[in-house]
Amino acid sequence: MSADLADLQAVLAVAKANGFREAARLTGSSPSRLSDAVRRAETRLGVRLFHRTTRAVTLTQAGEALVARLSPALAEVESALDAINGFKNRPAGTLRLNVPVSASRLVLPSILPAFLKAYPEIRVEITADSAVTNILAAGYDAGIRYDERLEQDMIAVPIGPREQRFALVASPDYLARRGMPVHPQELLQHACIRGRFTNGNLPAWEFEKGEELIQIEPRGPLEVSIGGGVDLGVEAALQGVGLIMIFEQWVEPYLASGALVPVLESWWPRFSGPYLYYSGRRLVPAPLRAFIDFVRERA
Repeated sequence: MSADLADLQAVLAVAKANGFREAARLTGSSPSRLSDAVRRAETRLGVRLFHRTTRAVTLTQAGEALVARLSPALAEVESALDAINGFKNRPAGTLRLNVPVSASRLVLPSILPAFLKAYPEIRVEITADSAVTNILAAGYDAGIRYDERLEQDMIAVPIGPREQRFALVASPDYLARRGMPVHPQELLQHACIRGRFTNGNLPAWEFEKGEELIQIEPRGPLEVSIGGGVDLGVEAALQGVGLIMIFEQWVEPYLASGALVPVLESWWPRFSGPYLYYSGRRLVPAPLRAFIDFVRERA
């Protein structure tokens, strides 16, 4: 091998952290030790991997090419080592999951604490975002997605509720001022709080009743990012800014207390629940296998 495995791991750590100091903090090493490891890797490979200035550490073109291939390769090595844990009495190791913010809030709280109690030697790392991430290239073991966003070559395991609804809600104050809509088309005359994906896409609001399907593009005073900005949108709805369309589970406490009121409930669209997905082309590490079995048992 042209470079030592530990040195390559140091290269990857520095690349992910965008610097030696932060990489040292995350890995429990020291900046000087990581710098020596990167320098050894560059010497053995015969190319410079990082541009170093007093203000920033950035990958060279050669470094970018190496890291793009190195990240999934080292993840596979870790999976192979983790697979050995399957021969132990209790699986151990790290499970890395990439999930949408909605899953971190609505699905995992009813599963993950019990799983961690059942497997105290497993450590779980959760990254919650609403971007469509290539979990293999990013070094994750598995992810959670809805069926329309699953990749074709992935194995999917149902997780969480198998049917969900989008709920359209508003505060009593807003409805007292603006009136209660009786048909989805009337929403074009209302103040609506919209959600936007990280790629800039602003999804339309869809409604269904029997065989009738309606899609509208409402307007309003506020747009929030789908995921991290949803709580702000809900708070705005609670304070009477406008109507918001959101996962029903997200606003169940407010519906129960009367702080929010259902609007056009007979039109709320239903959709299938999320899936835990992972690659069938890789070794399944012991922590992931334990989590898959745990999810299936609870289902």
